[in-house]
Amino acid sequence: MSVMKLDSKYFDSVRTRRRKAPKPEPVAPTCQWDGCTNPGVHRAPVGRNAENAYFLFCFEHVKEYNKGYNYFSGLSDGEIARFQKEALTGHRPTWTIGVNKNAKNGPAQAQVRSGSAGAFNRMKDPFGFVDQTRPEPRQRKLKTLEAKAYETLGLTASATAADIKAAYKDLVKKHHPDANGGDRASEDRFREVIQAYQMLKQAGFC
Repeated sequence: MSVMKLDSKYFDSVRTRRRKAPKPEPVAPTCQWDGCTNPGVHRAPVGRNAENAYFLFCFEHVKEYNKGYNYFSGLSDGEIARFQKEALTGHRPTWTIGVNKNAKNGPAQAQVRSGSAGAFNRMKDPFGFVDQTRPEPRQRKLKTLEAKAYETLGLTASATAADIKAAYKDLVKKHHPDANGGDRASEDRFREVIQAYQMLKQAGFC
């Protein structure tokens, strides 16, 4: 086994890398607590109106600082309540919904009434949309026997429940057998009136 000599030409062709100087380790800032020389690696908020600024303390002093930290220091109770209220919207400005002054100051209860729509009676309409857009209620088309019942009572389809009851009482009193001495025509009329009233009552008109 041959041994390479130190003056061999191969030594001259070998290139060696220079060793790089080691990077200095980052030095932590000193704790900002008075008289402390420990590294300050823990952030603590400076306070109100300086939300993006921080103190740097060591572990022991950041705990001590946080114990006595009060963001609302120096504010009155009213100012604290206002801050908390504005915090709900991210301290962004807000405006009252609606620009209709009359609607804002007007009654909270709608003035439109409908005897068959209980939910509508309880509806709040401060902007008056319902008063302007609510269509007139449509009347149901009468069936043949219902129309005949109205005719028997001497009424039209626009008659109210009170009108139907009043006409029924008058006709019953007029054509009752006791008031007509057993007149056959009055008895037939009496039965027709009763049947007509029962028909309208079952249909929900009275």
